[in-house]
Amino acid sequence: MTIQDIRTFNRFYTNVIGALDYSRQLYAPYTLTESRVLYELAHSPRTDAADLRTELTLDAGYLSRILNKFEEDGLVERTPSARDPRRVRVMLTAHGRETAALLAERANESVGALLASVPSVDRPRLSEAMRTVREILSDGRAPRREDVVLRDPSPGDLGWIVQRNAALYASEFGWNADYEGLVARIVADFAEDHDPHLERVWIAELEGRPVGCVMCVRDDAPATARLRLLLVEPDARGLGIGDRLVRAVIDFARGVGYRELVLWTNDVLASARRVYQRHGFVLVGEKPHRSFGKDLNGQDWRLDLHGTPG
Repeated sequence: MTIQDIRTFNRFYTNVIGALDYSRQLYAPYTLTESRVLYELAHSPRTDAADLRTELTLDAGYLSRILNKFEEDGLVERTPSARDPRRVRVMLTAHGRETAALLAERANESVGALLASVPSVDRPRLSEAMRTVREILSDGRAPRREDVVLRDPSPGDLGWIVQRNAALYASEFGWNADYEGLVARIVADFAEDHDPHLERVWIAELEGRPVGCVMCVRDDAPATARLRLLLVEPDARGLGIGDRLVRAVIDFARGVGYRELVLWTNDVLASARRVYQRHGFVLVGEKPHRSFGKDLNGQDWRLDLHGTPG
């Protein structure tokens, strides 16, 4: 392979995906780079400008101009970072989240149209070729935290949540099919009747595959949200995915006006409990119970969303 081979392929692929005229491709006033910045903000609810610049390897001045444009369009808000006042925290507004969702929907439609032109018999070969390029050019490096993205569920992801919860808890804790039934009911209730403004599911994705999930749903108590079904695949642990998923729920719940966030778990889930404690959850009650074929100790945890730092 020569340098010219790669440059020829780059020109071919940028034409295929419409990279040079991305705004017209998506019927939106944003370039490919601007759309990518919006995507990163949508999948990282709390982002410092410096982190964003590093992640996307963008010139500081160029990123500043993009963020200025977004602010003028009402897509983002910039405030001093709670971690370091010298840094700037960038967050999407409600309008920004709607715009990001619209661009994602149009991008999915565009890629779907491209994929539809590929005969089904050739799709596995195409997928394998893309995976090979990614693996070779990454030089076999281990996954990094920044390789993980949080996204909304795609078709099939809710079923994945049920399947992986059942399989992992059976493997790691010996829980029986009663737990799978509970998860299936929770997911079915969400799929059939949820308020997208007040309830949400996040999927953590690494290298094109789901590796984690969490849900935020309304609780029976007034102004209270419930965190449910936090899960991280064993081979993706150690990348901070659990922390990011819990932080996404907290930011969302606080942003839409909930005053409290609650959850129920069992004391055998030590890793998850440590995540909850790091984010300020307080244990408010526990009770032994017999569930899922095991004797367990259930715990109720609570977070005051107006009494904790943002």
